[in-house]
Amino acid sequence: MRLAHLILTHANPAQLSRLIDKLNHEGADFYVHLDLKTSVEPFASLSERKNVRFITKREKVHWAGYSLVEATVNGMWEILSTGIDYSYINLLSGQDYPIKSTGYIHQFLSANPGRAFMHSLSVREEWTEAIPRIAEYHLVNMNFPGRYAVQGLLNKLLPERKFPYRMTPVGRSQWFTIAPECAKYIIKFLEEHPSFVRFFKLSWAPDEMIFQTILYNSRFKSAIVNDNLLYVDWSAGKPNPKVLTMEDADRLRKSDKLFARKFSPSIDAGILDYLDELTAPNK
Repeated sequence: MRLAHLILTHANPAQLSRLIDKLNHEGADFYVHLDLKTSVEPFASLSERKNVRFITKREKVHWAGYSLVEATVNGMWEILSTGIDYSYINLLSGQDYPIKSTGYIHQFLSANPGRAFMHSLSVREEWTEAIPRIAEYHLVNMNFPGRYAVQGLLNKLLPERKFPYRMTPVGRSQWFTIAPECAKYIIKFLEEHPSFVRFFKLSWAPDEMIFQTILYNSRFKSAIVNDNLLYVDWSAGKPNPKVLTMEDADRLRKSDKLFARKFSPSIDAGILDYLDELTAPNK
């Protein structure tokens, strides 16, 4: 089995290097999308590694914007274009880290071929707080004076937006691990359905819904496992998840997930050292 790790990052080259070192394996390659707003120079040494490749078509990534979708699609397209026979494409951020050994991760995915590990909660029934993301107009992808005033006016004057093609919207988290066949279908669908793309360009945080929705409303629905294999702590109820520290060590040790986010060595590097020991090959 060969695994393609697609990593979205914008900062902290040392942390990215540590993540790649930890996941390095004879059956793994790394594809890094570096935010176009970020200089390549601090990351240059990573490109010298034989199994690390930087995505050439970079996007200026903005939080909650469609640019995150474009960055992910660009990465998947470049992975598929290599012609390498990957079993899975694993989407991570530069602030993620494995909480299982690299050997275990490869064994797990090898034992579960052809799946799409991704959150797929029904927006209408299970993830109802996301309804305004698609029912209202969001101009997050635009940049002009007064855009939020215009956005408010649009939502006041226009009727609720109708979801395209009578599809069932699902999602919750942008992170996933999917078989290449799923990635091929997603890219082809987006190419062939420009109105679907336009709809999501006027939605909020489309990266947390668009990929799951495409697969859920296709022949790949049966391949979806409603689990993105990622431990995240949202207990604080903030827009961003908790930065994990040593106080989370026991929960991470007991988790059945493969990865966790997010980590910041400047806040607590000790938790990464702990995870390195926990997931050492002889453990």
